[in-house]
Amino acid sequence: MRRRRLAPLLAVTLTATLAPALGTSTANAAPAAATPSVASSSAAAPAARSGTLDPYTKQKPKWKRCDADAPADFQCATIKVPLDYRAPGGKRIDLAISRIRTAEPGKRHGVLLSNPGGPGGSGTYMPLALREELPKSTLRKYDLIGLDPRGVGDSSPVTCGLTPDEEEWLRPYKKETYAKNVAWARKVADKCRAKAGATLPHITTRNTARDLDVLRAMLGEKKISYLGYSYGTYLGAVYTQLFPGRADRFVLDSAVDPALAWRGMVQWWAWGAEPAFDRWTAWAAARSQTYGLGNTPKKVDRTFWELVARADEKPIDLDGLLVTGDDIRSGMRGAVFSPLTATEAFVELKKAADGQPAAAGKLTAFTGNAATARTAAEVPADNMTASFWAVVCGDNSAAWPRNPERYRQDAITDKGRYPLFGDFASSIKPCAFWNKSVEPATKVNNKAGSLIVQNEWDSQTPLPSAQALHKDLKRSKMVTVLGGEGHGVYPSGNACTDGTVTRYLLTGKLPAKDVFCRATAESNAEARQNQRRDEIPGSPLPERAPDRF
Repeated sequence: MRRRRLAPLLAVTLTATLAPALGTSTANAAPAAATPSVASSSAAAPAARSGTLDPYTKQKPKWKRCDADAPADFQCATIKVPLDYRAPGGKRIDLAISRIRTAEPGKRHGVLLSNPGGPGGSGTYMPLALREELPKSTLRKYDLIGLDPRGVGDSSPVTCGLTPDEEEWLRPYKKETYAKNVAWARKVADKCRAKAGATLPHITTRNTARDLDVLRAMLGEKKISYLGYSYGTYLGAVYTQLFPGRADRFVLDSAVDPALAWRGMVQWWAWGAEPAFDRWTAWAAARSQTYGLGNTPKKVDRTFWELVARADEKPIDLDGLLVTGDDIRSGMRGAVFSPLTATEAFVELKKAADGQPAAAGKLTAFTGNAATARTAAEVPADNMTASFWAVVCGDNSAAWPRNPERYRQDAITDKGRYPLFGDFASSIKPCAFWNKSVEPATKVNNKAGSLIVQNEWDSQTPLPSAQALHKDLKRSKMVTVLGGEGHGVYPSGNACTDGTVTRYLLTGKLPAKDVFCRATAESNAEARQNQRRDEIPGSPLPERAPDRF
């Protein structure tokens, strides 16, 4: 049986980001960091100092079997947390939590909390996924704790009442459609205010970090250990900033740069795709006898853009699905992080454009997958998107310009600098019309120990992003997987990376210096396999959903 690699739940299917230093490209400048206001750890939970959080921290959860079909030791409960930590005596919301206790209590070190990514990712399934993937030595050390972050899944889910079309948010810039896209962005923000205006301002990463600390106290733990993927790295970093003395062993896998949360991180998808595209053209050219796309990088580049132009004139018909030039750009911006995946997908698309039979299984970069998310009946259909916007817009409203003209100019400029995806990333978003954040953004700058783990070729969070977080966390160490493809590293079957992370979780001792591992053919093959949208054990959602961290 193939060993399934635990990947971030909300990793984008074949999305893009990466280190510009990895190759020469047209990507000549990183997105400018927004200047976040400082939110010190003393502002973590003002109510905690006066004891007004006692009704929450002293709760006794009623654990029960999560589901009749789930293992008996996979237990779930619902607790209460304050909607607004500035007024803990006010409205309360639900927090859905789960656990699998260690089978060997005598070897127990503590609790290992986890987050799969997002924002908007359900995490109650994570203990099941971790039990399948983590080494037995690690499982003996921890009670595995999962949760749906506030506003997500079974944790008082938010909704904006969005239609599927309104949930589509990465839109290319065109002069003739820009006014329509501005109207869409405004409508999304307006619908969110109308549906959940009193709740959305409090669905933020800072408040989710406070929820983690309430959970810590309720479980009777002095400290927590943590494994977070993608967006989960930002959540973990914010926790270390707000509660540095309560962070034990923190593993941050595929990391977000806190200074770029969140517009800059979206823009980095476009910036990072360019060196990956150059790497792909060289790879395909070296194998021109096999794939026939051109025997020099320049010829492969020309072949690609000629097909984009053809599809703009006449969309490619894939069994009724019309693929435009914009669709090709959008699909390839992530596919190129795995040169083999990109080449095979593009060859099949070119066949289809020429009227030849094409292998549908290799075209998912352009077609996605027919599988759809299954959610509980009581969870709104747009919950993943509504909670995404609540966090992405609400964490740091100052990062989002208010003038639609600024987005138009940025989209035009970035389409020129980053042809694959610049206009998608920089064009108008609902955050332009969002209410002002109720708190300043969190500046991460502390000495809490942590281990950052990062693939060199990550389609969603770039290597420089992880390096920036490493610099912010003064006592952190970093594991870089040279040649590593895919979003999400641990565990991957790579003895170097897995061994380093596992030793840290077992002993609490960080490596003496940063670690550089080499990707293996097996671990990169696993990364390619993970581009398929199948399900992680216990998850009610597909392993991957479009365009998230």
